[in-house]
Amino acid sequence: MNLTKLRIEVAEWSAKNFPNKQKHQPLLGVSEEVGELCHAHLKAEQGIRGKVIDHHLSKIDAIGDIVIYLADYCEQNDIDYDMVVSETLEEVKKRDWTKNKNDGKV
Repeated sequence: MNLTKLRIEVAEWSAKNFPNKQKHQPLLGVSEEVGELCHAHLKAEQGIRGKVIDHHLSKIDAIGDIVIYLADYCEQNDIDYDMVVSETLEEVKKRDWTKNKNDGKV
């Protein structure tokens, strides 16, 4: 699935399910899911509160939810999700942290 299609599908679903939400609310969802991802990672690292597979599945769920919440946030705030990710990736790919430990610039 490409990010444009994702954004459209999330926008339709979100409008139907949360017609009165405020523009910032998907950002709160992102934050919550990042917390869940950190929790799953920590418990897996500690070897407590579940099996390795349980923590792995929790991580997968949190990552998917983060992507969806970000798509919704972008839609609510007139940000082109596909463009943001594409342009940012192009900038990231220009960095070489093994050659330049200060700022990654080549």
